[in-house]
Amino acid sequence: MSLVRRAVPADAEEVLRLRQVMIDSVFASAGPSSTEWHARSLPTVRGRLADPDGDFAAFVVDDPDRPGALAALVAGTIEYRIGRAGNPQGAVGHVFSVATDPDARRRGYARACMETLLDWFRERNVPQVDLNASAAAEPLYASLGFVRKPDPSMRLQL
Repeated sequence: MSLVRRAVPADAEEVLRLRQVMIDSVFASAGPSSTEWHARSLPTVRGRLADPDGDFAAFVVDDPDRPGALAALVAGTIEYRIGRAGNPQGAVGHVFSVATDPDARRRGYARACMETLLDWFRERNVPQVDLNASAAAEPLYASLGFVRKPDPSMRLQL
């Protein structure tokens, strides 16, 4: 059985905590950022996690050392853009909030969550997935097939 599971509404606070971990690591030079927005975001996150058929999904790994805590998070959404050659239906996936708790890193959790999210996109016939990658995370994404574009985004053709 996989360590990865789909996040549920009860995970919303931990989802926000790990999103903050990601934000703080990407913008580390600015110092820790405010978490005041979490309370206002919580109802929306719970609602989105409660919709298993929606265009948003988060996949997580439970922290094996801390009951009730999450070790890793990956979130993604499906957007509609007017079609084009190679994607006539216009479905585009976007990956964001890839985060692993600092105490749980280097165990393959982010990779496992990413692979599950990519499967979720494939099941929904999403032919293109975009993400923005930090330099530290680029090797993971490249190993999954993402390639650099001229801007900081990467794309995987599914």
